[in-house]
Amino acid sequence: MTAKSRVISLEELNQHNSNQTLWIAIYDRVYDLTKFGAEHPGGEEVLLDQAGKDGTAAFEDVGHSSDARESMKQYEIGILDNNDNEVDRIKPSTSDSSIEEKGSSFASWLIPLGLAVLAFVFFRHYSSASGSSD
Repeated sequence: MTAKSRVISLEELNQHNSNQTLWIAIYDRVYDLTKFGAEHPGGEEVLLDQAGKDGTAAFEDVGHSSDARESMKQYEIGILDNNDNEVDRIKPSTSDSSIEEKGSSFASWLIPLGLAVLAFVFFRHYSSASGSSD
């Protein structure tokens, strides 16, 4: 059994909840982020808030980049025991590649930008039409 296929119980995950030993489960994959804590762009505190438990919801709420999702792979140490029903986990939406970016970065700003451009064009047209009617 390789390290990444190692099955980790919720009880074992719960024991790793400090900056000396910081494990977090995301989409049932367990990551040892002990050495990454000081480097985390959001700060070590946000990791410590999720240490020793399933941090999937918090991870998705932040909207991590595809680069961040890709770099996580180096910290993966195992999978969370699926027979452990004590935790309400968020399941990946589709394939085994659960750390895919959900396209939020492009679409989340494209619609507001489009609306802003339309409002600007409408305002300019309305302003010039009312100014030339004198």
